[in-house]
Amino acid sequence: MRVITGTARGRRLESPEGMEVRPTSEKVKEAVFSMIQFELPGARFLDLFAGSGQMGIEALSREASGAVFVDAASASIAVVRENLARTGLSDRAQVVMLDAKTYLSAAADSFDLAFVDPPYAESDLTGLLGLLLPHMRPQGAVLVETDGRTALPESVGGWTIGRQKRYGRTLITCYRKGETA
Repeated sequence: MRVITGTARGRRLESPEGMEVRPTSEKVKEAVFSMIQFELPGARFLDLFAGSGQMGIEALSREASGAVFVDAASASIAVVRENLARTGLSDRAQVVMLDAKTYLSAAADSFDLAFVDPPYAESDLTGLLGLLLPHMRPQGAVLVETDGRTALPESVGGWTIGRQKRYGRTLITCYRKGETA
């Protein structure tokens, strides 16, 4: 796993050991960032269920102004911090060890872009999106990575699916405010 482009281009990233973390594949990561490439400079980015932090690190490398990394696992938090130090991007990052719903219920932050990669067994994606969307700026985008068999709501709180793309067994869904597919 490596940073694709930007200031940290080519830097190798670590991933937590074990089966708890499922890193986003290089192909999917490239596709996600091609969807939002022109929105990244100056953006505030949320990496929810951060795992290794590779998505937020890629956003920072591509000139996002800041990123918040949220994960409930201490092993993931340690790897995110290590990867931020390795890439020299720690100064624009905030790392939070909380489960996603607790963070979203308590946070006052707002974001332009969010990447949500919950465990594929996560059953309440609608509830999670309902907690996330008030933290999103109206012109923003929420990208959700799920198993291709997971059914996502067409719309949540005025945000609708603007684009969906399948990569093997992985489905990327992009929500935007008031957009229709």
